[in-house]
Amino acid sequence: MFEGLEEALPAISLASSVAISTAFANDRCFEYAFAQQVFGLGKEGDVLFAVSTTGNSKNCVYAAMAAKAKGMAVIGLTGMRDSRLASLADAVIRVPETETFKVQELHLPVYHCLCAMLEEEFFHPAQV
Repeated sequence: MFEGLEEALPAISLASSVAISTAFANDRCFEYAFAQQVFGLGKEGDVLFAVSTTGNSKNCVYAAMAAKAKGMAVIGLTGMRDSRLASLADAVIRVPETETFKVQELHLPVYHCLCAMLEEEFFHPAQV
């Protein structure tokens, strides 16, 4: 019955929550929308993967701060410059660009590569 399904890891896109991005952000503050979700859903041992062109987007920085408070690991994907997100992250991947559109174009192959590496690690481990 389930032979067509693929293996999966539990993951949530914080950007896809309509309720948070409308109701909470409208009533409270958009900059805290991701942090609110991390605070409510995250737990020790989870990982926040935060993507920010500059590394200084307040919504990503506050989410990273909430993640650290919850005992989560933070991985940041940013441009080349030093940033607040990079200083909060346990690991940071900086693409070698500073211009917005170039940073964003370089982010694409990075996160596709990360997904492929995770799939290989979790679902197709090398035989020793």
